[in-house]
Amino acid sequence: MKPLRKAVLPVAGLGTRVLPATKSIPKEMLPIVDRPAVQYVVDEAREAGIEHIIFVTGRAKSAIEDYFDRAFELETILRGKGKNDVLQALAELLPEPGSMSFVRQQAPLGLGHAIWCARDIIGDEPFAVLLPDVLIKAKTGCLTQMVEAYGETGGNIIAVDEIPPADVSKYGVIAPKGKSGNLIEMQGMVEKPAIDDAPSNLKITGRYILQPEILGLLANQQSGAGGEIQLTDAMVRLMQIQPFFALPYQGTDFDCGDRLGYLRAIAHFALNHETLAEGAKEVFEKALKSVQT
Repeated sequence: MKPLRKAVLPVAGLGTRVLPATKSIPKEMLPIVDRPAVQYVVDEAREAGIEHIIFVTGRAKSAIEDYFDRAFELETILRGKGKNDVLQALAELLPEPGSMSFVRQQAPLGLGHAIWCARDIIGDEPFAVLLPDVLIKAKTGCLTQMVEAYGETGGNIIAVDEIPPADVSKYGVIAPKGKSGNLIEMQGMVEKPAIDDAPSNLKITGRYILQPEILGLLANQQSGAGGEIQLTDAMVRLMQIQPFFALPYQGTDFDCGDRLGYLRAIAHFALNHETLAEGAKEVFEKALKSVQT
């Protein structure tokens, strides 16, 4: 069983659900309190021991690459003003040289196609996929929880969480086969099933650990829903020849590609911020009172 060293972040999406905010700003760069959303996802990957992050980008996404680079003019100004604490904070966010790669997805052909675009950098190693518009607040990072489970079982693992049965038609859910410790063996996945037809109420959450054989399946994967190459379709095929598990992770997820989900994320991360929590609580309380009056 090879160690997990690489992670893919597909960031080529247009962010249409949060327009017009994303007309000129990548949705991954929308701020959550004091940093862009993508920084939280990168931090989660780093915490899990990921050594190399592969961004699959598209047009108008250069701001993401610039964000993870040095800004010499800004550093010079901060140094001249004696703001060494800010300089230090920025330095801590910089990736190690050579630890990030950027590849282009030239056409919006789906998540499966985006992952396939990273095939040459992934090579023959297992890899993680983190959807960057899904933030997960957890005491122990979601991907760290998955890596710990992967160390025991190998195979393929996806993160899931339990939702009210009435909400299953809004999400992709798994079809369980059996239990294996904290993991659930899978036999399938269903995208937005009718309530009466849902095989479970366990929602697929946007975190995956996959074996490299899926890249070969994506190479000849037929178009699925929306005329796009769907990662879930290839995973269902891989499930026939390799073990597949679901991990009910501990934490709370936020869909930042949705307006209300984005607002929920800001509120939650602000109220749990190490230095801003008390001030944020006061701000929200005053705002609620003003609305009520």
